[in-house]
Amino acid sequence: MKNKAIYAGSFDPITNGHIDVIERGSKLFSELIIGIGNNINKKYFFSFEERLQLVKKACKHLDVTILQFNGLLIDFAREHTCKVILRGLRLLTDFDYEFQIGLANMNMNSDIETIFLLTHPNNIFISSSMVKEIVLAGGDVSNYVPKVVEKVLKEKIKNNTTNNVEMKSNTGI
Repeated sequence: MKNKAIYAGSFDPITNGHIDVIERGSKLFSELIIGIGNNINKKYFFSFEERLQLVKKACKHLDVTILQFNGLLIDFAREHTCKVILRGLRLLTDFDYEFQIGLANMNMNSDIETIFLLTHPNNIFISSSMVKEIVLAGGDVSNYVPKVVEKVLKEKIKNNTTNNVEMKSNTGI
């Protein structure tokens, strides 16, 4: 495709599932922008700057543009003349959420399309939340995140420097 696309998320942290969608998306579009969003109402494990650095390191093998943004994704897409918002889908619950967001974006700007990529079956259960739960409980996340992310997660736990996150797992993973 010749369109420029944007793939956005909080990437807290970036996972192998995200990398899979980014790699595949970078082959589909003439340009792919990775948008790292920031929601002041959300408690992040990593700071805005840490998330930016981790995404840059994890995607260094790809020809993508990595930018941070605040506010609505649809506005960020319009600002960067993206005609496509790329989203990944893992489960039916993802579809329900993404469908609602996609419709809202379509209502705000019908010139920007939302396209979904199915998650590779190996990554279907990987989420940033799950990764954080496992690492907080002392588990191994090496199969779920890039090596650079695994290293930083371990350092962050060791140094007890998480950003607004309690240092315990709440779900028993």
